[in-house]
Amino acid sequence: MTWVGLIIALAGALGYALGAAMQQYEAVAEGASLRLVRRPRWWIGGAIGFTGACLHAVALSFAPLVAVQPISVATLVFAVPLAAFMYGRKPHKAEIFGSIAVAVGLLWLMLLVPHHDVPPRLGNGAALGFLAVIGVIVLVTQVFAGRVNGPGRALLLSVGAGVVTASVSTFVRVVGGGMEGDWGRLVHWFTLAVPVLLVCAVVLLQRSYAVGYFGIAYAGVQVVDPITSVLAGALLLGEPLPTSPSTAIPALLASALTIGGTITLGRLAPDHTQPASVEVPPVPSPHPVTATSDAN
Repeated sequence: MTWVGLIIALAGALGYALGAAMQQYEAVAEGASLRLVRRPRWWIGGAIGFTGACLHAVALSFAPLVAVQPISVATLVFAVPLAAFMYGRKPHKAEIFGSIAVAVGLLWLMLLVPHHDVPPRLGNGAALGFLAVIGVIVLVTQVFAGRVNGPGRALLLSVGAGVVTASVSTFVRVVGGGMEGDWGRLVHWFTLAVPVLLVCAVVLLQRSYAVGYFGIAYAGVQVVDPITSVLAGALLLGEPLPTSPSTAIPALLASALTIGGTITLGRLAPDHTQPASVEVPPVPSPHPVTATSDAN
């Protein structure tokens, strides 16, 4: 059943990438504010992204976090060109190379994680502790993001969005994978936590998109989300991590490739929906005509 989950996850990730590109375009135009609800394209992008998220949730019911989460990373190579298309331009070479580097590096890193389906079990204390850690990370990133501008701000905001998105995936994995045919297990506060965390993730995502650096914002989420999910799966759900010493060097190389791609994306200029204003020199006002000049 793992392969079924992977195929569903790929379809969901493609939809999520398209929805993200559409919403980023609107977030740059209006800012991360309630004015976005007046933009039909933002709603369409949200609907497409929500469909992708639902497919992702279904995939987590068939396959473990360590197998499903890396699939979404591959869509980075599609999301960046889609965003460029929204602005009526061709993607920059740096965007393509940067997104490919991030995707390949992270996929390589995730492939080092052994895939073994373990029934997810999570206690209330561990779940509350996990949420507390996520809350601290979000608070810290929001505070520091308020002190910087440009790609640094987009990256910090995307880190906060990524860890919250990972918490959604973790709870969905626990609820969906732990049902085992018993629908009564849905009656749990874990199920109620999913939509609350999802709303928080959407808000944080729009804030990161509104900065204008879609490549680095999307890459930041796609890097932080699976890494946090894999750690949560290993530390909280008992999913295995690589333990062989032979994986250390490949893991370092994959990490370097991912970091290099993220830096490349961060050096790009932001996208804007409105052209830069051109200053027009003032037209000199005519000199007043005096009686003396008339006489001359």
